[in-house]
Amino acid sequence: MSKAYVAVDIGASSGRLMLGTLENKKLKLQEMHRFKNGFTKENGHDRWSIDSILDEIFKGLEKIKAAGYDDVTLGIDTCAVDYVLVGMDGEKIQNPISYRDSRTKNAMQELTSDLPKDYIYKKTGIQFLNFNTLYQLYEESKPDLEKTDKIMMIPDYIGYVLTGNAVTEVTNASTTQMLNLREGLFDKNLLKKVNVSQDQFPRLVESGTILGNIRHKWHKKYDLPETEVVTVATHDTASAVLGTPGEGEHWAFLSSGTWSLLGTELNVPENGQLAFKGNYTNEWGAYGTYRFLKNIMGLWMIQCVKKELDDKYSFAELADLAGQVKPFQQFINVNDDRFTNPDNMIKEIQTYCRESQQKVPETPGEIAMAIYSNLALYYANEIEDLNNILGYKLSTLNIVGGGSNVKLLNQLTSTLSNIDVYAGPSEATAIGNLIVQMITKNDVNNIGEGRKLIRDSFGVKKFVPETHKYADVLHRYQEFLENNERTTVQ
Repeated sequence: MSKAYVAVDIGASSGRLMLGTLENKKLKLQEMHRFKNGFTKENGHDRWSIDSILDEIFKGLEKIKAAGYDDVTLGIDTCAVDYVLVGMDGEKIQNPISYRDSRTKNAMQELTSDLPKDYIYKKTGIQFLNFNTLYQLYEESKPDLEKTDKIMMIPDYIGYVLTGNAVTEVTNASTTQMLNLREGLFDKNLLKKVNVSQDQFPRLVESGTILGNIRHKWHKKYDLPETEVVTVATHDTASAVLGTPGEGEHWAFLSSGTWSLLGTELNVPENGQLAFKGNYTNEWGAYGTYRFLKNIMGLWMIQCVKKELDDKYSFAELADLAGQVKPFQQFINVNDDRFTNPDNMIKEIQTYCRESQQKVPETPGEIAMAIYSNLALYYANEIEDLNNILGYKLSTLNIVGGGSNVKLLNQLTSTLSNIDVYAGPSEATAIGNLIVQMITKNDVNNIGEGRKLIRDSFGVKKFVPETHKYADVLHRYQEFLENNERTTVQ
C-alpha cells in the first residue's frame, strides 16, 4: 500500500480529513471524513468548540485505519488569527473566541491611537483587520491572561493536544500582526501593548517541522493508526498558496473560499507606502517566501445567502440563477464592515442598495449576481492596484479553492481584469498541506517539483478575457469606491 499522508483541513463552516497518496507519479486525493464546524455563543462570546473538532479528527483517523492504513503522516491547517489560552496545568482555559466575535469592534481604533498604523506596518508588514490577534489580545479577559502559561494558535494547539509538543508555526504566527519582519521574532513593544510576553508563545518553527507522534493515551481511547504529525503551513491560506499550480514569473493567486485572498508570492516583503495605503499584507510563507495579499470578503456572502434561503438551492444552482441575470445592476463595496457578520446577509445587501439609491436585488438570482459581479469588480480593482505597487504587470491569475468551480465568477474576473485565469484545483488547501508533508518526508524534492506534481495530477480550466465587454464598468466601480470608503480594513 502507498505511503499515506493525511491533511486535516478545518474551515469556518466545515472540517475534513483528506488522504493523499502518490500513485503512478500523480497525487491522489480521497476525502475520508467530513464534519460541520462553526462558532456558538458561549460565556458571552462566539467561540469554537475545540474539543468537538479534536473528537472529529480522531473519528476521521479511525476511519483511515479501518480503510487499511496503519501508518500515516498528518498535518493540520485552519483559518488564521484565533488562539487558545492554555493554563499552568496544560489545559485550555476556555474555548477560543472566533475572529467574527464583536469584541474587537473598536480595538484597532483604540490601540492605533497610541501606536500609529504606519509604525505598526513598518514593523510587521501586516494588513489592518479589526480581528487580527493583536486586537483580540488587546480585548482579552485580563483574569484569563493572568492564568495563561501559553498562547497557541489553533492548529498549534491541536498539534499540542495530539503530541504533547508545543510550537508556534510562522505562517500562522505572522497573521497575528505581532511578528517583527526584520527581527523574525515577536515584537516586544507590540506584545507589551497587549499585556503578553514572548515566553508565553511556544518556540517559532518553520513549515515542515516534525512535531512528533500522537500520544499513547489517544491510542488507548481510539483505534488510531500510527501517526506522525508534521507542522505544515498551518494557516490555510499558506497551504492554499503552496497548493496553487503557479508557473513562471509574476503569477498571482486568488484563494477563493469563505474569504478571498488575492495576491502574489514574493521572496522579499513589500511594506512600502503604496502597500501600506493599499492595506496589503506580508504574511510569512513556507520556504522563505511571503504571501503579499489582500483580504476580500469572499464567498462568505453567498454562504450566508444560501443558509438564509433555507438551503433550498445548492451553490451551483445559485450560480446558474445568477447567470440568468444581467450583471452590474448595482455597485457594492464587498469589504464594507457591515457584511462581516450581519444578522441577515440578504437584508443587509438590500439595505445597502437602498441607502446608495441603487436597484435592490430581490430574487435569489439577482442577489447571487449582485455578489458575484461585485466580487469580480473588487478583484479587478485590486489586481490593478497590485500591478501599481509591484511595478510590473501580473501575467496570470490562478484561482483555487471552492470559488474556482464558479465559472461565472471566473469569467467575469478574467474579463474585468484583462488577465488569463487558470481555475483549480478546488482542494488547493489540502493539497498544499500534503505537499509540505511529502517534502518533509523526502517524497517530493521541493515546492517547484510539488507544483509540477499538482499540474500533472489535477485538471485546471482556462478562462480568457472577453475583449471590449464591460469596458467602462470597472472605471465606474472605482469611482464608486472612492466615494464610499467605509470599510473594515482601512
